Amino acid sequence: MSQGIDVAQLSDRVAEVRYQMGEAAAQAGRDPNDIQLCGVCKGQDAKMIQASALLAIDLFGENRMQELQTHLEANAFHGKPCHFIGHLQTNKVRRVVGSVDVIQSVNSQRLLQAIHQEAARQGMVQDILFEINIGEEATKMGASREMLWPLMDAAAGLSHVRVRGLMAIPPSFDNSPESRKHFANMRLLLEQARTRYAGQLSLDILSLGMTDSYQAAILEGATLVRVGRAIYGERI
Repeated sequence: MSQGIDVAQLSDRVAEVRYQMGEAAAQAGRDPNDIQLCGVCKGQDAKMIQASALLAIDLFGENRMQELQTHLEANAFHGKPCHFIGHLQTNKVRRVVGSVDVIQSVNSQRLLQAIHQEAARQGMVQDILFEINIGEEATKMGASREMLWPLMDAAAGLSHVRVRGLMAIPPSFDNSPESRKHFANMRLLLEQARTRYAGQLSLDILSLGMTDSYQAAILEGATLVRVGRAIYGERI
């Protein structure tokens, strides 16, 4: 363990997040074991990620290409899954496909096709989520709700990608009723997709909620929450 990492504090933070996740799950009448904790390691060094990988974190989320490569080379995740959750440009697809378990931020036909082609080149199947701009914000990435169906139709015909579910970053970053409204809309969208593609796609992931909103996300059906600051503290 490297000097400067307060392992006890890190452990306490993860335990607190897990406790709050359990409370929200109980309130919603859900099994807390059905909800995964994704540690968002943006801005963290490999030694910090290694320390946290020994705790009750299910998987890790990477936003940046260079950090992903550095952490992979250092075996920072200790064998736990890693998802790419940041904006992915088509010219960077080759560096991500096959390196992560799931790409959560697929938001266009062009990106979908690029991922499929690279996965075909590697002879593997890449799991993905479709990112939805549920708040219809001009400044946010993500496909519109209306674009989800053409994307789903396209993905259903591709043998080297597997759609696992949906992801969103709503306008509100807290546990307010406004946040819950957007999370509820995402849950309904996933339920519609499950009905529409029953027997074709296994849609088991709803990635919603961050440090200030993961409880609301769990109340509305999130199966995966992406938490950074509550685990690692404020980024410098």
